[in-house]
Amino acid sequence: MLTQQEPNRWPAPAKLNLMLRIVGRRGDGYHLLQTVFQFLDYSDHLYFHRRRDAVIRRCNPVPGLPQEQDLTVRAARLLQRESGASQGVDIELHKRLPMGAGLGGGSSDAATTLVALNRLWNCRFSVSQLAGIGLSLGADVPVFVSGQAAWGEGVGERLTPLELPEPWYLVLVPPCHVATADIFSAPDLTRDSGRIKIRDFLAGSVENDCRSVVCRRYPQVADTLQWLEGFAEARLTGTGAAVFAEFRSKQAAEQVKAQAPGGCRAFVARGLNRSPLQGLVAD
Repeated sequence: MLTQQEPNRWPAPAKLNLMLRIVGRRGDGYHLLQTVFQFLDYSDHLYFHRRRDAVIRRCNPVPGLPQEQDLTVRAARLLQRESGASQGVDIELHKRLPMGAGLGGGSSDAATTLVALNRLWNCRFSVSQLAGIGLSLGADVPVFVSGQAAWGEGVGERLTPLELPEPWYLVLVPPCHVATADIFSAPDLTRDSGRIKIRDFLAGSVENDCRSVVCRRYPQVADTLQWLEGFAEARLTGTGAAVFAEFRSKQAAEQVKAQAPGGCRAFVARGLNRSPLQGLVAD
């Protein structure tokens, strides 16, 4: 049974890992990281229609994403359980962010669900509480909940806000799906990189320890990185498959995009230090 429909469209933005170092491993197998997150003005979009009963469901099909595996549904059920909310929700998820690309689409969708339903269900959790709830859904969920570009440590959940340049990025997604779990379980993955300071990153230390492993296993990613290197410094975000480079202007990025290799999905987006989600939520 539905209540009145909520008209708001809620964004779930992409992120880039501007750097990624693996500095150790916990006893439970999770990797210890140093990374830098920045958002993009390129998003999935979600709509939430409150229900008077307790039913939670996704009400539109998403190719390749069964409802029971959808992090929006899992996030809504988790928040309902943690808050004791008696309401339910119908969720519309409109995907623009490709899956398996390292752009954080699933985690961002989950974070937007937590933030939106915290407001719509009047749960009254703080940002830090929501981030803690979201961590059980994925290590990237807390940064999307917090909504600020950040230096990340631990498994990526210990966040220090950063103020970074906000350049234009060209993002290329080759036609392959990289399984994050496979990369992190690879025997040839570097797991003992030396720790660096924020100042080292700002001075140009932007390595991604996953890059060599991904390139060996996914030649399409290696080829795309090599192509993009002909125009600018090309980097891998997360475990890929997406690669990116920064440009001083949208026009410059669009000019390179027009030459992108066939088969690659390509888009130009502005880097953001504040998630567009923040503008929809009162402090």
